[in-house]
Amino acid sequence: MEPTPTQSSPLAVPLAIVFGFGLIAAAIYFSGIGGSTTATLPPTTGGENAPVVQANIKPVDENDYIKGNPNAPILIVEYSDYDCPFCKNFHETMNQIMNEYGVTGKVAWVYRQFPIPQLHPNAPRISEAALCVGEVAGNDAFWKFSDLIFEERNINEATNITRIPEYAVTAGADRDAFQACLESGTQKAVVEASFNEGAAAGIKGTPHSFVLVGNQQAAIEGAQPYEVVKQIVENLLGQLEGTTPTTPTTTN
Repeated sequence: MEPTPTQSSPLAVPLAIVFGFGLIAAAIYFSGIGGSTTATLPPTTGGENAPVVQANIKPVDENDYIKGNPNAPILIVEYSDYDCPFCKNFHETMNQIMNEYGVTGKVAWVYRQFPIPQLHPNAPRISEAALCVGEVAGNDAFWKFSDLIFEERNINEATNITRIPEYAVTAGADRDAFQACLESGTQKAVVEASFNEGAAAGIKGTPHSFVLVGNQQAAIEGAQPYEVVKQIVENLLGQLEGTTPTTPTTTN
């Protein structure tokens, strides 16, 4: 895993950017574009009568898998299900975004596990496999494995789980070490914790992402197309760099 972003001194975000976040969130929420896989989710841990918690997602830390500059001014944290058809589309979108903005260090992408077994029975096992690849072979191998999972299946097909060891080796993991990790079940609790954290933040379907700038967050629901995500990134970069007006100008 790459180093964690500096948390001790959060980026100061102008009030105009906070206002911009509100406009972006509202535009996405009301646009109706971008599909998602949803299901009735089981309650998070905390007891039968535990209240539903609407919370912000946990900060990015050394346990996250990050593509790009971990200290990028814009972080996009995605909660995803490897067998979700909409997640496959959004994975392609995010790879486009990273090819354009990740190489300049302006945007980083964080992938978190949110498998929905009611719809995709093998998804939790694939999530465990991805984390085992990361544990055995590191951050880059995790991302290569994730790319293979999405690339090697058609949009409405389930992952061929018999090929998972092959994908792990292709990504750079030692086969025996990978198998030992997967058979140990050590990553199962990590996957469940990621799911519970997402559910506590109000996630009900996949993909569901959050744009983080400093200590501000805005949600991206569903598989928004490249053009929408690009506009969000451009607007925020323009505000951060002082090149985009955040309020309409008026003339007499």
